[in-house]
Amino acid sequence: MDGLDNRDMKVFTENRKVLFNYEILEIFEAGLELKGHEVKAVKSGRAYLVGAHVVIRGNEAYLVNAEIAPYQALNISKDYDPQRHRRLLIKKSEIKYLLGKNQTERLTIVPLKLYSKRGLVKLEIALVRGKKKHDKRETLKKREAKREIERRLKNQ
Repeated sequence: MDGLDNRDMKVFTENRKVLFNYEILEIFEAGLELKGHEVKAVKSGRAYLVGAHVVIRGNEAYLVNAEIAPYQALNISKDYDPQRHRRLLIKKSEIKYLLGKNQTERLTIVPLKLYSKRGLVKLEIALVRGKKKHDKRETLKKREAKREIERRLKNQ
């Protein structure tokens, strides 16, 4: 990631379901257009990416179905929607590339994690292909085999 080490990056939330349900093809980094209280909520760990995806409308990309709970529920206006569509800040060339892949190859764009980079909230998105049921079973078998190997090594 641009030569930065992980000390400069704090992960706020991850979407771990993506690794099980999808095959990751490419990863991109995007900024996120948030309101002030939403930034505070994200930094305090009140964001949830499970079930979220990215939609491209016109020449803009939006994060859909991601929930950012209010930072202070009593201080938020009554019309605040925690699942509102949030605009992603990425280059137009990347948007065109993602739109082309989305339409021609029937790929999906999903968020992987929300993190801080140099004080800014960033979103890691991925171009993914859905796994079939047998691929998911194979993933479970590999995971179980890995656990068994680790268990046996630990006991020796």
